[in-house]
Amino acid sequence: MEQDNIAVGLDIGTTKIVAMIGKTNEYGKLEILGMGKAKSMGVHRGVVNNITQTIQSIQQAVEEAESVSSHKITDVVVGIAGQHIRSLHHSDYITRPNSEKVIDESDIEKLVNQVHKLVMLPGEEIIHVLPQDYKVDGQAEIKAPVGMYGGRLEANFHVVVGQVSSIRNVGRCIKSAGLELSSITLEPLASAEAVLSQEEKEAGVALIDIGGGTTDLAIFKDGIIRHTSVIPFGGNVITEDIKEGCSIIEKQAELLKTKFGSAWPGENKDNEIVSIPGLRGREPKEITLKNLSKIIHARVVEIIEQVYLEIKNYGHEETKKKLIAGIVLTGGGAELKHIKQLVEYITGMDTRIGYPNEHLAGSTDIDLSSPSYATAVGLLMNGLDKKDKIEKSKNKKIVEENSKDKKSAYDHKVDRKSIFEKWADKFREFLDNAE
Repeated sequence: MEQDNIAVGLDIGTTKIVAMIGKTNEYGKLEILGMGKAKSMGVHRGVVNNITQTIQSIQQAVEEAESVSSHKITDVVVGIAGQHIRSLHHSDYITRPNSEKVIDESDIEKLVNQVHKLVMLPGEEIIHVLPQDYKVDGQAEIKAPVGMYGGRLEANFHVVVGQVSSIRNVGRCIKSAGLELSSITLEPLASAEAVLSQEEKEAGVALIDIGGGTTDLAIFKDGIIRHTSVIPFGGNVITEDIKEGCSIIEKQAELLKTKFGSAWPGENKDNEIVSIPGLRGREPKEITLKNLSKIIHARVVEIIEQVYLEIKNYGHEETKKKLIAGIVLTGGGAELKHIKQLVEYITGMDTRIGYPNEHLAGSTDIDLSSPSYATAVGLLMNGLDKKDKIEKSKNKKIVEENSKDKKSAYDHKVDRKSIFEKWADKFREFLDNAE
């Protein structure tokens, strides 16, 4: 089987690093050929803080995925998150030299490239420039201006910004692990790809991805991403609290959280007790489930209130910005018992748990459709999508070469390179110079 239609998503998380290999089957569904995961050692709150350990974890995950799938991994699509990510809104316009010609992709590209030249704070770089809506000669709320006449093309953009050094470190780890970086995507956008339906994105929905080190938020309305934000704490702070509150070691705290934990303290009776083996020669500890829930509850409430503040900042109370589909929870933190009820209680919004199984082939192993793999599945989809586009433009080029002379077809091909690919190329160049 040729390598072309296979892609790899690499999710560099705070708790785990996941490498997922997959392809699209004949029904257009995602078939996962293999997955490898390793404990993430060198990442704190979504940011690499130990290069050597991160490289080792990446290699471990990649090797496992390779041996399961018996495919060699060369290039990966990587997600970026972390506390350094921020987003802003920006409007910009271009005046077209010839308003007799219709607006085409190159005009939009020119406008997007103009936004990419925005001057950021020192040490920051633009990761994504996402057009929201367009104006043509003052006519507002246009979704797709291609093919229209007009002299002045304006757009509102959602711009995602991150720290150059953090992005560069991720690139460095991937390069040193012997891999190519095929593209880089904001993690909440990848998770959204995997768990949200098109209807939800149209109706208005907030995706909350509760990871180990960060909680990511992505808000969609009218099918377009409207707001993104990364909150610098997640499931790990809950484990920390249990560790401190019960004076036990981290491994035990994590087990307690996943096995017996609940976000709703009213559930447990006072007499439900878990006994934890003491450290070498010490007495076992007894912990009531009620206390455990109280500890978890306090911290989860804090995380959700932070996220809810971001949803309010977006302005979900305005009629036009109403999130009809409510909230979708994903990520490892979404597996916590009763978290759905707690989120509904705090926000008053409809909530469901998002499993990345909508796009997966029917034969997929049930473990892979757990919320904690949402980001990896989304990154994999992103990679397949990109390969698909490249394949299509190759075919288009062949057709054009057959019908026209070689030169004009080539010119056309150069124009078609997507904004995102250009960014990825620029980014690769930037990494090479950084060596």
